[in-house]
Amino acid sequence: MMNDPLSIPNGALVVANDIVYTIDERQILDHVSITINNSEIVTLIGPNGSGKTTLIRIMLGLLQPLGGTVKQKPHLQIGYVPQRLQIEPSLPLSVGRFLKFGVPKGPNRQKGRRATVLAEVGMETMYDASIHSLSGGELQRVMLARALLRDPELLVLDEPMQGVDITGQNEIYDLIARIRDARQCGIVMVSHDLHIVMASTDRVICLNHHVCCEGKPETVARDPAFETIFGKQAAARLAIYQHNHDHTHDSHGHTVPNDQNISDQTPVELSGTQSGETPHGR
Repeated sequence: MMNDPLSIPNGALVVANDIVYTIDERQILDHVSITINNSEIVTLIGPNGSGKTTLIRIMLGLLQPLGGTVKQKPHLQIGYVPQRLQIEPSLPLSVGRFLKFGVPKGPNRQKGRRATVLAEVGMETMYDASIHSLSGGELQRVMLARALLRDPELLVLDEPMQGVDITGQNEIYDLIARIRDARQCGIVMVSHDLHIVMASTDRVICLNHHVCCEGKPETVARDPAFETIFGKQAAARLAIYQHNHDHTHDSHGHTVPNDQNISDQTPVELSGTQSGETPHGR
């Protein structure tokens, strides 16, 4: 239940405490407690069916837990990028109109505002393009832009790399880190796919119906619980390192110099964690 938001700790956006959730007597979440703070990036990982999306929906107030409490910062503004989005193929829909339908009436629906958030995600030239013509990576950027129209204090991304190739994933990870730095919002990313772990995340939470372990990526990789779930190979290859980029890339892969060097963190591939799956995209 949502409970006493004024008692939330300073700097916290959402606090979930001792969450319990079952479906047909099957335990989905077993006394799960997590806190999401302002200006931090949290990556929630775990195998399929581990309860990640259910936990997110409970934290957003879309599901009621059977036990435990959820507290949100008062008047918390949330931007949500869902795991899947079904768009009727026969519906003629431009990127600009798609953004317009994603927010309530008000100044954020104005064309200038929509164009601004498209530029923020590197899609400024695609305003009039058909939503059906976009690649996987382009569509994810547009969905991210739609979430940003709400000026979120908390940005929630459920499986944001579905349908995106490896190069596109790296670029989107860099983009998400820049958004956090520019907007100082909290970001939660959900994933079951350990091909790539976001090294610039501040905290990784490993969920398998309960919180198995959490901490910085390099700390989680050494936790026996992580190895139990994902295997020795995945744990051994979670090598985190940093380097500086003097450029980024736009949605078409073209080099875009930075105004100044930005310390980015490089996602590291984790092999052997899926049964031959490879992300697809154009």
